[in-house]
Amino acid sequence: MERVKRIFWLIHLVVWVLFALLVVLQLSSDTDANWRSTTAGFIATCVYVFYAHFYLLSQHAGQKKGKDYWLQLGAIVLTGPLPFLLFQQKAFDFGLYSMHLITTVPIFLFLSWLARTTENLVLNTIQKEQLEKQAAEAELHYLKAQINPHFLFNTLNNIHTLVYKQAPAAPDAVMQLASLMRYMIYESNAATVPLTRELDYLQDYVNLQQLRYKHSPVVELQVEGNTDACHVAPLLFIHLLENAYKHSPARLEPGDLKVQVEVRADVLTFRVQNPIATKPAATLDEPGGIGLPNVRKRLALLYPDQHTLTIQNTSNIFTVTLIIHGLHVPAHERKAQLLHH
Repeated sequence: MERVKRIFWLIHLVVWVLFALLVVLQLSSDTDANWRSTTAGFIATCVYVFYAHFYLLSQHAGQKKGKDYWLQLGAIVLTGPLPFLLFQQKAFDFGLYSMHLITTVPIFLFLSWLARTTENLVLNTIQKEQLEKQAAEAELHYLKAQINPHFLFNTLNNIHTLVYKQAPAAPDAVMQLASLMRYMIYESNAATVPLTRELDYLQDYVNLQQLRYKHSPVVELQVEGNTDACHVAPLLFIHLLENAYKHSPARLEPGDLKVQVEVRADVLTFRVQNPIATKPAATLDEPGGIGLPNVRKRLALLYPDQHTLTIQNTSNIFTVTLIIHGLHVPAHERKAQLLHH
C-alpha cells in the first residue's frame, strides 16, 4: 500500500513539473516583461487550490460533508487567487482576483477532486483485494489444518490395532507414520510441491494401510505421462484416497482400489475407484471427519476455474475424478488468479 502511495506522489511530481514547463514556455513567449512573476503567481495559485482541497478531501474521506467541510471549502475558494496577486507586487486588483476566482479556482478544485477520487478508488480496490487474499489464505490454512489431525487420528487407530494384536508389522507402521508426518510438517507448507513428491507421499500412505491386509497390494496405482515437470498443491489427493479406504468393504482383494494419475500437456487427471461396502461404517460427511466439502473448498481456492471434480456412484463402485488444468502456470500467476477470485 505504501508503495502505491509513493507511486501516486511521483505521478503528482511529474505532472506538476510538466505543467510548470508548459506554463513557462507559454508565458515567456509573451511580451509581458513581468512574465516571471506572473508565471510564479499562477503556478502558486494552482498548487495552493489543488492541494488545499486535496488535503481537505483527505480529512473528510468516507464522511458526510458537513458544515466544517463547506466552511473550509469556502475559505479555499475565496483565498485561492491571493498567491497570484502576492507575486504581482501591486495593490489589490479586483479584476485579476475575480478572473482567477471564476476560472482558475474552479478548474483546480475539480482536478483535485478527480485526483483524490481516483486515488481513493485505486487504494480501496487494492486494500479490498489484499483483505480477500488474506481471507483466502487463512481459509486455506484452516482447511489444511483439518487434514493433519484427521489423518493422524485414523492412522493412530490403525497402529493401535496392530500393537494390540502384537503384530510384527507394528514397528514398520510407526516408521511409515514418521515418514508421512515428516512430509506433512516440513514439506507441505510450500504453496506447491513436485507431483512426484506428492505421489511418493501417497505411496507411503498406501504402504502404511497395506499393513492391515495379508493379501497382495490392494491398491493398483497407475501413473502415466511426464510427472516430473508438474507441481501441485500439497496434500491435495490424500483425502480422496483415504475416503476410498474408509468406505470400501472390510476385506479387500488385490487391486480392488484403483488409483490412476495421468498427465497430458498441462492437464492432470487423478481418479480413485473403490468398491462400496454393503454397510459402510459412516457417510462421507460423518461428524468428526473432513468430508468432500473440504476438498471442494480447497480446490475452489487453489484452482479457481481450473478444475473439475466429478463423483460417480454406481450400484457397487464409487469413482472420484479430479481434473486440473494449467498445471504449468507459474506460481506468481496462480497467486494473481487467487487474488482476483
